[in-house]
Amino acid sequence: MLNKGVRDEKKVKIDNMLSTLLSLVFVPKFWNIEDTSVIDNQLTDLSLSTAILCEISERDLITLLSGYGFDWEDKERFADFLMTYSKNNQFDFLAKANAIYNHIQMDSKTFSFDIFNKIAAIKSKI
Repeated sequence: MLNKGVRDEKKVKIDNMLSTLLSLVFVPKFWNIEDTSVIDNQLTDLSLSTAILCEISERDLITLLSGYGFDWEDKERFADFLMTYSKNNQFDFLAKANAIYNHIQMDSKTFSFDIFNKIAAIKSKI
């Protein structure tokens, strides 16, 4: 029973972090150091930053997310964040988002038209 409580707390923490990240990048704006530092502060819970995201391989990123207890939905939301963050920014995380979506589509053993459409949208931009 104790493990379930810890898992629920971890899930709530992950949900809050992803909601915050998505809300920060949802509004298009001119990105500057202050804006990216706010996002970096949220990513520190995952031992990540914008600079680390630029350097980390797709496979290592997926492993890192899995290690922090991200389920399929959390991984999809993180990939959504990467796509949105890449839109009006100097960073291009589309390849990483694509790798996460492909990982979800292949390894979850559940086909999702939503993820399929996101993969197609990324491929049209790459």
